[in-house]
Amino acid sequence: MCGRCRCSLRPDDIPRSCNLGNRPVRFVDTDRYRPAYNVSPGSNLPVVRRALGADGEEVVVQCMKWGLIPSFTKKTEKPDYYRMFNARSESIGEKASFRRLVPANRCLVVVEGFYEWKKDGSKKQPYYIYLKDERPLVFAALYDSWKNSEGEIQYTFTILTTSSSSALGWLHDRMPVILGNKGSTDEWLDGHSSSKFDSLLKPYEELDLVWYPVTPAMGKPSFDGPECIKEIQIKTNETKPISMFFAKSTKTENQSEPYIITAHKKPAITEKPQSLKEEPATVDCIDHQSHSDKVCDESKSNVSTPTSVSDTSHLKREYDEYRKPSVDEADKQYPSPAKRKAIKSAGDKQKTLFSYFGKGKYYDRYT
Repeated sequence: MCGRCRCSLRPDDIPRSCNLGNRPVRFVDTDRYRPAYNVSPGSNLPVVRRALGADGEEVVVQCMKWGLIPSFTKKTEKPDYYRMFNARSESIGEKASFRRLVPANRCLVVVEGFYEWKKDGSKKQPYYIYLKDERPLVFAALYDSWKNSEGEIQYTFTILTTSSSSALGWLHDRMPVILGNKGSTDEWLDGHSSSKFDSLLKPYEELDLVWYPVTPAMGKPSFDGPECIKEIQIKTNETKPISMFFAKSTKTENQSEPYIITAHKKPAITEKPQSLKEEPATVDCIDHQSHSDKVCDESKSNVSTPTSVSDTSHLKREYDEYRKPSVDEADKQYPSPAKRKAIKSAGDKQKTLFSYFGKGKYYDRYT
């Protein structure tokens, strides 16, 4: 298959690339030709054909559109240049669109190189294919003429393809028919209509056909310029054995062990805040004068006083006097009613249940 090519040659370089020698050449509509690095179907390219009705040596270099439009196409039909920009060489003698063109409508297409895409899953990587000595490539082709609704006669062509060569089989299963020498170009251009061209329509197996990867931006027909043929580096996907994943996992586990051990070496960091948070809860025991002071002092000494330090009784008493809150301070610290009731002493008078009912008739009966 050949759907993109590079043709930046001058029109007068075309006959020389086809090894035409000193044969007379006539140029037709070459002003429509625009040299480009990214030529796609629908573009104008210079094509070499024999002069119509002439049995002599004259050849014509004529600018034609890439993408065959058969002459029997309706005038009102919109041309689709992508429908037949290639023709399988194995079936040109069978299909009506091509069979009638083989006897007299053979031509040559000259390009500097062509592009092919390598499929890799959902991705496609383009490659630029050319001759090692940078000689132009000559493709076998067929052309036809079609008159549109405006009466304009348009010349179009299709490039013949064959099975891929042994060197390019990894890239694609098809490739254009390359005529690599003067004998093959002369035979295709001047051969008799009864000739068999099977010997020409075969894969190009010479070793001077080389290639390299180019930018994926080639997928856009509007992308053009020298960047189209600039070689790029492709990142290869390295396949790692499954043992590498286990080794990586083991290494990660070994690296995490020191962190776990270090975390267990610092229990005091997590216990100390818990004890300090529990310290205010011992204030609830303040009003039990005979017993609560002792309990509260013990709880405070466990938190703040190390057991290994000797002769610290005077410091403990001063600390207790400083930390011992009064009833008024307790009221401020615990404003809820439940906390206030717990702080009141046992001698305070409290209202009984009967005080809420008053001295009524029901009350007098039982008093």
